[in-house]
Amino acid sequence: MRLFNGCPGFGANTHLLDGKYEVTHVEMFQKIADVNKELHPGHTVIVGDSYDYFQANHDKFDMAWFSPNCQTHTRMVKATRHNVNRIPDMTGLYGLIIFLTHFYSGPWVVENVVPFYKPLIEPTLRVGRHLFWSNKMLFGIEDVPRPKNFINNANIAGADAMKEWLGLDFEGYVYYKGNHCPAQTLRNCVHPKIGKQIIEQLTPGFTARIN
Repeated sequence: MRLFNGCPGFGANTHLLDGKYEVTHVEMFQKIADVNKELHPGHTVIVGDSYDYFQANHDKFDMAWFSPNCQTHTRMVKATRHNVNRIPDMTGLYGLIIFLTHFYSGPWVVENVVPFYKPLIEPTLRVGRHLFWSNKMLFGIEDVPRPKNFINNANIAGADAMKEWLGLDFEGYVYYKGNHCPAQTLRNCVHPKIGKQIIEQLTPGFTARIN
């Protein structure tokens, strides 16, 4: 099963998938992609623009997952004491959803954080701090309780706690876009258990398990 993972970060959403999935991650930032590749040696990790790559190659994949940058949508934009107000990147999120809806025939999901405004397109599902848009019904997705002080753990100890919570074992810390918080790239992750549940439901031929 060929899965495209766009804007994947460390690829945590695919971390618990079994070998029946051929995963291609396309990540813009080299340092983040390097960790993704270390964590997922059996996956293909490409450094580049995931939007451009998917537009050119979307017919090669059975299903797709995107996690567009959430920094201009998050409620922290308004909650922070710093002056970081920016025009939200509506094209990167909603333009992508429109493209997938009209031009991609496979099952897909787009993930982002709960924003500080009312979503312009109604999401399919909310799980914890995440919203999901999809062309498939998603049901029974169980959340994974977050560690205490999830947002405020902005130090090395907080980053280590996040690694343990996510089950991502790698050395060091990754900073990007001038961010000095070692936990930020980890907070951006979808927990592997949530990712696995959703990807299984996207998989063609999926049938609900009856307990």
